[in-house]
Amino acid sequence: MTRRVLIVTHGGRPEAVVALHEAVKELQDAGFEVGLHDDDLAETFGDHMAQLRTREGVAESEVVMVLGGDGTILRAAELTHGTGVPLLGVNLGHVGFLAEAEREGLHAAVQRLAAHDYVVEERGVLEVRVTLPGEDEPRVGWALNEATVEKASRERMIEVAIGVDGRPLSSFGCDGVVMSTATGSTAHAFSAGGPIVWPDVDAMLLVPLAAHALFARPLVVGPSSTFALELLQRSAGPGVLTCDGRRRIDLPAGSRVEVRRGDSPIRLARLSTAPFTDRLVSKFSLPVVGWRGRVAEDAAEAARVARQAATAAVDAAKRPDGGHPTAPDPKGE
Repeated sequence: MTRRVLIVTHGGRPEAVVALHEAVKELQDAGFEVGLHDDDLAETFGDHMAQLRTREGVAESEVVMVLGGDGTILRAAELTHGTGVPLLGVNLGHVGFLAEAEREGLHAAVQRLAAHDYVVEERGVLEVRVTLPGEDEPRVGWALNEATVEKASRERMIEVAIGVDGRPLSSFGCDGVVMSTATGSTAHAFSAGGPIVWPDVDAMLLVPLAAHALFARPLVVGPSSTFALELLQRSAGPGVLTCDGRRRIDLPAGSRVEVRRGDSPIRLARLSTAPFTDRLVSKFSLPVVGWRGRVAEDAAEAARVARQAATAAVDAAKRPDGGHPTAPDPKGE
């Protein structure tokens, strides 16, 4: 039986093109049939026909391999959401929290994939319902990282009322509000001052953006809870809702947004069993020198080696020959 991998990449980046050619060759040499997806038609909020237009070849694939950063992985998640097909991210970006392998580990990742040496992890998503003034039926969307309500006019705040589980909690003026999954806690919510939540914690976060209020702290709720946000009539300007930085809908005053746990998780192919703590140390280059024991020293050394290898891979990709790396000889010969 033929095994198939669909590749999604950022075609506008030279290093991504180099990685694409290498990935195709590696996968074909390992016996995979390879498909390419270069359609960047983003879903619009609530437009489920967009999914049908862009998902050709996804259901027949064992894995969707993503060559790029977290933004490219979020684009690929639009293809796999609701299909059960896992994503395998190879990081070509800066941080790449959602990626499972770095650029220099592409060969090893393909070999692990060929050997069925990976596990599949599920990440919860948000179901986002928007009720606009004058409309009875809500428009329904989703997000893997976050749903963000922000002011549409740079010079004007929006006035919002926040509720949890059908009960009012607070109202204030602000630049916006981020509602995120645990997966998204290291993305927009993190930059807004929210807590980092380990991905195996089944929780949702709400983080206000530049709120003009005494009580406007980040909130963490359980999987059965629902956030509600109303854009108040006294708001000085309209708002806009964006899911994962891609799917958006305009919010006039009087709009209501409800966010709860979604029913269709995103599936990620995992090659490493390292704890999330090690990922934080590596991705953020956290200082762990001084922590007692070899574990911290090993983590710091691994992070240093990963940074050097990533720099070398970028430099190699810029060479005229494309810098195609060869697999290291395990005997060192």
